[in-house]
Amino acid sequence: MTVTIVGSQLGDEGKGALVDLWGGNADIVVRYQGGDNAGHTVVEGGEEYKLSLVPSGAIRGKVGVLGNGCVVNPRTLFDELDALRERGLDPDVRVARRAHVIMPYHRVLDGIEEEAKSDDDLEAGTTGRGIGPTYEDKVGRRGIRVGDLLDPDVLRDRLEYVVPQKRAVVEDVFGMEAGEEFDVDALHEEFAAVGRRLDAEDMTVNAGDFLGTELDGGANLLFEGAQGTSIDIDHGIYPYVTSSNPTAGGASTGTGVGPTVVGQGEVVGIVKAYLSRVGTGPLPTELDGEDEALADYIREKGGEFGTVTGRPRRIGWLDVPMLRHAARASGFTGIAVNHLDVLAGLDEVQVGDAYELDGERLETMPATTERWADCEPILKEFEPWPEVDWAAVADDGYDALPGGARAYLDYLSGEVGAPVYAVGVGPDRAETIELVDPFERDA
Repeated sequence: MTVTIVGSQLGDEGKGALVDLWGGNADIVVRYQGGDNAGHTVVEGGEEYKLSLVPSGAIRGKVGVLGNGCVVNPRTLFDELDALRERGLDPDVRVARRAHVIMPYHRVLDGIEEEAKSDDDLEAGTTGRGIGPTYEDKVGRRGIRVGDLLDPDVLRDRLEYVVPQKRAVVEDVFGMEAGEEFDVDALHEEFAAVGRRLDAEDMTVNAGDFLGTELDGGANLLFEGAQGTSIDIDHGIYPYVTSSNPTAGGASTGTGVGPTVVGQGEVVGIVKAYLSRVGTGPLPTELDGEDEALADYIREKGGEFGTVTGRPRRIGWLDVPMLRHAARASGFTGIAVNHLDVLAGLDEVQVGDAYELDGERLETMPATTERWADCEPILKEFEPWPEVDWAAVADDGYDALPGGARAYLDYLSGEVGAPVYAVGVGPDRAETIELVDPFERDA
């Protein structure tokens, strides 16, 4: 069986917590897109684990796979694996041979290009990790794949083809000096060594074949998406988007597991009870101006600072047209709502129920970002709920939630057309109220 975890908003929805929760019934946790721009935090027994590349299931001792849709920075991969081992864990992570490698020159170019875009207000607010330039090279058929690192001769051929092009971009287009990140010999030495370590630790796989064989043998697969639907390269607020497909369709193309297999499983949309965003671009329900103090309160209470970047996130009321769009794009069979506790104790709780655009009511997001920027939110108010002992509520279950919070959840479930599977009322695994385990739904 498969379960696919999808971010329903702009990323930072708390997907890692649900992957950790439901990973107990998974045999393999698979990331299907993104790279080390995907910060995910797992808290277990008060211990906090911040990861950006290793699948969240590593904390559970599950086999982790970085699928072919991922872009892999080997430096980050090895650093995270070594850090987990130092903390007494024994992560088992496999990497798709078809996955593309983030090279040092990609990170340099990422910074240069974002700086250039900032002059035209087209800055996407990237993490600077080289994600976009790596995907560009993938599509441009000049990328270097994990499998290339295993053969030093192939690796050198690839480097000798692409590096002069990158050096020319830096020197001739941007008028800057190209450093050691553009040295073929230095790159070959470092990444041939990476290939030797990957080979020695038997870490690389033909992902589609490996996962298909495991499925045929009865394994449960948990597909872990990074980022969120509204920054999907195809379905998001272009150009303020990531460079891959966090939607459920990416689970198929990014792993080699067929869409009919993914579609027969569960697809769970992860929802943050309010909205947050790192980076530029429109945000119709944003709390700013007179509401900036409220945004600051939510930001501090919710710890809304980027896991990877540390940047403070922009804050807004929950945007329900965004959720309707996400539910349609991925076909949610259920939702999990996180950070419900953060909204406790407020004088008011609102959501963007719809938009007004040119005098008309819209129930979902317009196709272009420029039109989305013109939308005014139509707000719906809910009865606030008080602060309570959230640990006790988590122990007692869903019915122990304050009435206002339950009404909020019922509304969300109705609007996306999917039942609530889980509710997060704190960061620890024990502070998630589980109503349905998707692996056991049909059991």
